Amino acid sequence: MTIEKTVNGNEATLKIDGWMDTQAAPMLEQALTELGAEVKHLSLDLSGLEYISSAGIRQIVAAHKQMGGELTLRNVSVEVQDVLTMTGIAKKLHIEP
Repeated sequence: MTIEKTVNGNEATLKIDGWMDTQAAPMLEQALTELGAEVKHLSLDLSGLEYISSAGIRQIVAAHKQMGGELTLRNVSVEVQDVLTMTGIAKKLHIEP
């Protein structure tokens, strides 16, 4: 998995490519830690995310909590959207096409 970070003032985008599984999910945790308190709005660009496991979902939920709900998921593939919907987490997240 790779994460490309872009910060513009109090907004940040993390573009995630590859597989977010048990081994890769800590990379997202680290990227979130590095953002700092000045970031108030976070977007996760999941256009390159091919697979997400429960560990990855936990990291997205942690990001949602860290951002106080100011988290947007963008460019979510059908496969990842299906997993988010099946787990029920899609109802709690802001997901844009």
